[in-house]
Amino acid sequence: WQTTFLQETPTATQERIQELVDNHPVLLFMKGSQLFPQCGFSSTAVQILNALKVDFHSVDVLADEAVRSGVKDFSQWPTIPQLYVAGEFIGGSDIMIEMYQSGELGEMIEKARADMV
Repeated sequence: WQTTFLQETPTATQERIQELVDNHPVLLFMKGSQLFPQCGFSSTAVQILNALKVDFHSVDVLADEAVRSGVKDFSQWPTIPQLYVAGEFIGGSDIMIEMYQSGELGEMIEKARADMV
């Protein structure tokens, strides 16, 4: 006796990722959770968003293999974490650090929040 799990198609995964991106002004695909990041880069990304006092949604890619591989195709970016602001792919933790230090990330998030209201 064997249980067969329906495998989500890559297309369905891409649609699910698009829906997440569309529905959350600030979205972080990361390893682990906001409280317990599972890698240093994800931890850095969370710290930056927390420093900006941003209310953001996160998706733990370790808990969802389809999203873990699918988001890399979705963004054409090979690594996690991945930040989206107002539906636009911003980058990983290295880009977030640069944009945070320059003030650009804070401005972008403020604008996205204003636009989403």
